[in-house]
This record gives sequence, C-alpha cells and structure tokens, in this order.
Amino acid sequence: MTSPASASAPDKLGRDVFVVAGVIVLGAIMSILDVTVVSVAQPTFITEFGTTSAGAAWSMTGYTLALAAVIPTASWAASRFGTKRVYMASLVLFLIGSILCALAWNIGSLVAFRVIQGFGGGLLMPIGMMIMTRAAGPERVGSVMAVLGIPMLLGPIMGPILGGWLIEIASWHWVFLINIPIGIIALVYAWFALPANDQEPGKKIDVPGLLMLSPGLALFLFGVSSSAEERTFNAPRVYIPMIIGAILIALFIRHAFRTTNPLLDLRLFRNSTLRISVITMSLFAVAFFGASLLYPQYFIIVRGESTLMAGLLLAPQGLGAMLTMPIAGKMTDKIGPGKFVLGGLFLIGIGVAAFITLGTDTSYWFLCAALFIQGLGMGMTMMPIMSAALATLRGSEIADGSTLMNAIQQTASSIGTGVITVIFTTMLMPLSQAVMQAGGDKAKVGEAMVANGVDVKDPAAVADAGGSVISDIASTYGDTFIVATVLVALTLIPAFFLPRRKLVAEGSDNEQKVPVAMH
Repeated sequence: MTSPASASAPDKLGRDVFVVAGVIVLGAIMSILDVTVVSVAQPTFITEFGTTSAGAAWSMTGYTLALAAVIPTASWAASRFGTKRVYMASLVLFLIGSILCALAWNIGSLVAFRVIQGFGGGLLMPIGMMIMTRAAGPERVGSVMAVLGIPMLLGPIMGPILGGWLIEIASWHWVFLINIPIGIIALVYAWFALPANDQEPGKKIDVPGLLMLSPGLALFLFGVSSSAEERTFNAPRVYIPMIIGAILIALFIRHAFRTTNPLLDLRLFRNSTLRISVITMSLFAVAFFGASLLYPQYFIIVRGESTLMAGLLLAPQGLGAMLTMPIAGKMTDKIGPGKFVLGGLFLIGIGVAAFITLGTDTSYWFLCAALFIQGLGMGMTMMPIMSAALATLRGSEIADGSTLMNAIQQTASSIGTGVITVIFTTMLMPLSQAVMQAGGDKAKVGEAMVANGVDVKDPAAVADAGGSVISDIASTYGDTFIVATVLVALTLIPAFFLPRRKLVAEGSDNEQKVPVAMH
C-alpha cells in the first residue's frame, strides 16, 4: 500500500519521511560508531585493565557476537510489539549498556557490559530500515537507503577520529559516555516522531528457530573472529565453533522451509532480485570490509601516524561516498540499481588496486585520491544493493527482508575481516609480527628486535633491521590488497545480473516484469 506522501511525490522524500529519518540516523550512528570507536581504545584497555591484546579484543568480539545473536529476532519483535516500541526499547538497552561500560572495573566486566550494549545496538539498524522503508514506500527505497547509508559510511571514518580525540582530551570512559546525550535526544525524538500501531499481537516467536539461528550465528562468528587472534583457520578454537555454528544454521534453513511462521522467512529467496542482491552484498561485504581493516593499520604501523591522524587520512573515503550516495539513491528509484552498482564496483576496484603498490613512503596524495575514488564507488554500491533487495518486497515481507540483509551483512563483514587478517598475518615474518604487535611504540619495537636476535647495541644494526622490517610489512600490506582486489572483481559477476529498470514490489498492482539483466 502506498502512502499519501509517496503518491503525491513518488520520486522525492517528504518532510514526514525526513522527520522519521532523523531519529533512525541518530540510533544507527551510535550503534555503528561503537564498533569503530572501541577499536581505538584497545591499547588503553590493555594498560588500564592490565590485560593482553587478546583480552582487550573481547570488548569488540563480545559486542559483535551480541549483534549476531539478536538481529534474527528483529522481524518477530517488530511484528509482535511494533517497530516504535522495539526501537525505543533498544535505545534504552543500548544506553544502559553504555553507562555500565563506562563504570567497568576490569576487562571481564567491560566485556559483559559490551554484550548488553550489543543486544540493544543489534536491533537499531534492522528496525530502523523497516520503519524507513514503510514510511517512504517501496518506490522510494533507494532514497531511503541513501539516508541510512550516512551512518554506515561515517561510522568507520569518524570512529577512529572521535575515539582518539576523546581519549586524548579526557579518558577512555568518554568513549561510552558520549552515547548518553545522543541517546537521550534520540529517545525523546523517537517518542514524538515514530509511527505506532504496526504490531501483530497474535504472532508467536519461533522458539526452535531462535535456538538454532541465534546461537549458530554467534558461534560461527566467534570462530571467524578467533581466526584473527590465532592467525589461522586451522585451530580448534576457530574451526570447532565455526563447524557447530554452520550445522545449527543449516538446521535452521531446513526448519525455516518446513514451518509456517519461521523466525526468518527464507522463502523470500524465491524472489530473484532479492536472491541476486544477497549474493552481491555478501561478496561485497567480504571484500570491502575486509580490506577496510588494513588502511588505519598501515598508517599507524608503517607510517607512524597517530590514531587521530590515521582517521583523518581516511576522511576522503567518506567525502567521496557523500557525493555519490544521494544521487545513486534517487536514480536507483528511477532506473534500478544495476548500472550504478557495476560502476561503483569498478571504482572501488581501482581504489583498492592502488594500494597494491604500498611502500614505506607512498605519497599521501596518491593514497587519499585512491580512498576518495573508493568512496565514490561505495556511495554507488552498498545502498543500491540493499535497495534492490527491499524494493520488490510487499509490506508484510519488509521486516524479514530487512532482518535478512542485516544478518548477512554482519556475517559477511566478519568473514571478510577474518579472511583478510589471516592472509595478512600468515605472510608476515616472525620479526615483522612482533613489530606489528608493538604498534609503533619504539621501546617495544626495540624489545621485539632483541627477542628476534637483533643486536640493539649497534645503532646501525637497529636502523637497518628496523627499516627492513617496516619495508617488509608495507610490502605485505600491498600483497594482501591483491587478494582484496580479486574479491572486488568477483563481486562484479552477481552484480551484472541486478535489474536495470525501476523496481516494484512483486504482486503489486503496477508490477512490471523486470528482467534480471539487460544487455
């Protein structure tokens, strides 16, 4: 059913939609920023709590696992309690988790509170997508995704900048306390702005499906996340939870096609446009988010930049995306996503391939230009793919479609991060790995050299060894970007089959038979 606003202005988002968008963007910014902001605080957690890098990393892993566990419940929760109630409850839980994180007294309590925060944050994005898609109507979903894409792009870029700045001028506690004023504003805003009365009181939760899918996703992603720490997939801590998780997910898939009201309706895959979009999104997330992990590391480890400066050097990527995203969103509503996604992937491929040439003194102008080109491509790719998935769904299917896309994006992003990290670390020599772990700290770099047999009493030996090691690390980054470039190129295959005409919901009165691809 098309809203009055969409009927009168089918190609433009009205004021009512932008009012709703404001609160959704606020919530999404909090949820996504907390993934990247905490990554900056890892060295601080190690010092403050007297833990190891592996222990501190659990402050990120715990949050990610909570997201994976709760996202599958989004569709049921929205139907059962209404999107407004679920969204506001998620904001409250996220705020409670943020306050508790700021009060953490050791690494164990911090990880536990991060899990609570993740349970709240995990529902903000899928529920927000449901609210926005319903408010705008399927014919304007491209423009809606362009709005929602802002926090998705700014989070990874602003996170390191904001986190580094807060830690420098205040303390690590403010990494979490910054959420409180934003969250309170979002709560008040949501109370007045979000539509209500969209629940289905009689809908029951699929308990067997919940017991299979949520633990399955969490276990699978735990194994993938552990691969970065173990530096291999061939470790019991990695492959055992991955296998158990994969079995549980497979059992859920079998269950979902046999039950009447599954936790997640996988019958949506019969929709060819959604099916192709999901495949494209999965490959894209593995390639892009896996590669994104390496940029700040290179600037900090090889070039010796601060975390704050590394974040600033990544800003061109966000600027490029902000230029193309609004245009791609509007044009996707008119002519479909196919042409834009192909063009965007081509630009991303060029931008990623530029990093193959990395050295110890590669021009920052060259690297920033490559990141800007990536950003241009990013704005033409991610949101149009999600638009293609949701634009052909009818009202009752939007909740499941939104949940499905968020779960797949989270899983694929984690897989990409794990795969790229393992490839990178396995190519490093032992001394290079030790220097990497030193994180640019000169004293620790010296200790790493001593442990690996370098005579630090000889300044010339230290200089030669240090320069050689840093050069090796830079070359390893470049070699890893070869893999990332190949992964981006593979994404072009399913993207070629995305529709290149305006999309409409299947089964609607004005449905057009949109060919999968046009030559």
